[in-house]
Amino acid sequence: MRGKIALVTGAAGGIGEAVVRALSERGALVAAVDKHGDRLHEVVAELTSTGLQVHAFPADITSSAEAERLVAEVEDALGPLDHLVNAAGVLRLAKARELTDADWAATFAVNTTGVFFMSRAVVNRMVPRRSGAVVTVASNAASTARMDMSAYSASKAATTMFTKCLGLEVAQYGIRCNLVAPGSTETPMLTSMWKDESGRTATLEGSPEAYRVGIPLGKLARPCDVAEAVVFLLSDQAGHITMHDLTVDGGATLGV
Repeated sequence: MRGKIALVTGAAGGIGEAVVRALSERGALVAAVDKHGDRLHEVVAELTSTGLQVHAFPADITSSAEAERLVAEVEDALGPLDHLVNAAGVLRLAKARELTDADWAATFAVNTTGVFFMSRAVVNRMVPRRSGAVVTVASNAASTARMDMSAYSASKAATTMFTKCLGLEVAQYGIRCNLVAPGSTETPMLTSMWKDESGRTATLEGSPEAYRVGIPLGKLARPCDVAEAVVFLLSDQAGHITMHDLTVDGGATLGV
């Protein structure tokens, strides 16, 4: 990763922050992007204080114009992008028939449309250079039905297929597009689903009433576990891998 330039969305926390850290620790120059500017600057300040090369770029990826402006600004400031990591995501919990219009729209705006805007803006610049790698953080819920997560699951399923189709179209230019599909990961998004400590127990051991089998490895993923998978798919070690969906869920979806 040394000398590579990467853009990571959702960089102000959770998996996105872990990806920024993992890439910068390996010598990459990272553009850290998030809508939450204050928290983003805190994260970047912490990382740069240890000598890592990370720059904050607050932006709203749900705007097409903003995405195009952002990518142009990043390349003007740092240089041509080698890597894009789509890690921004939101979760709205509700029964499918009780979701509000706003819940549905907000979920797809970030998880799907934002990925489309960012991928288009970056890959269109990669094509003339005939190189680059994109990794989108999807979810194991994209292929396994979950109670109260229909909007989230649907958005991640759409994003998964979009990324694979994009990868097929740009393979001829030497650009690889892959996905990492995390399961339950120790982040604020996960803990926001728990009412008390019983939520952790149900996640680990399973919940028959919700048709969840638990996690065979008996532990939650850490953000760094997911970040390591992202780094691998971006790296030259994965140079012959594209359109792949790498599940990182401790066996929660039983390898399906």
